[in-house]
Amino acid sequence: MLVACWSAKGGSGTTVVAVALATVLSRSSVGGAVLADLAGDVPAVLGLPDPTGPGLLDWLAAGDDVPVDALARIELPGPAGLRLLPRGGPAPQTSGSGDRRGDVLAAVLAADPRPVVVDCGCGPVGAGLAVAAAASSSLLVTRQCYLALRRAIAAPVRPSGIVVVAEAGRVLDQRDIEDALGVPVRAVVSADPAVARAVDAGLLSARLPRSLERAVRRAA
Repeated sequence: MLVACWSAKGGSGTTVVAVALATVLSRSSVGGAVLADLAGDVPAVLGLPDPTGPGLLDWLAAGDDVPVDALARIELPGPAGLRLLPRGGPAPQTSGSGDRRGDVLAAVLAADPRPVVVDCGCGPVGAGLAVAAAASSSLLVTRQCYLALRRAIAAPVRPSGIVVVAEAGRVLDQRDIEDALGVPVRAVVSADPAVARAVDAGLLSARLPRSLERAVRRAA
């Protein structure tokens, strides 16, 4: 299972949804789950120090000189049975070999016997775009925001489902979003202060709020 989480506009909550979803899948899978970070904020949400070794972007930038199985060597242990593939750096080019390696990355992650959740970031672009296009489940994370919806309509990839981060007082509702994008809303995540507190403390995976857990289970 390869699940891509991405947004069309920054600040939508993509990393929080990706971490929560990976945590839920890890708890229900004998072999745990893999959380691949193409955006860069996953360690902070997990309460981990910023990785200092190589990561996904280094693997992509190295081109065909790096074997496919090198991905397993850069995995890091995380909480709740998670294995983290850190972002690393520097960012590769988004054309030529970079695009080709993005397709290779998507294929390798899809072939992993464990559930794999990828935080593809905003856009998405480069490898994130390749993963979002190839994923068995491509989840757009969006707020009920007109500007975010406009960008989602123009995004280079069409999601298979939507996770709405709901805020009080917004005019757009679930049906408006489904009508505009032509795909179903899989889950609605309420803007719960308990989630913000868990993220701020770096304890989201260890103390996953029930409201968020229930929501992402519907999206899995």
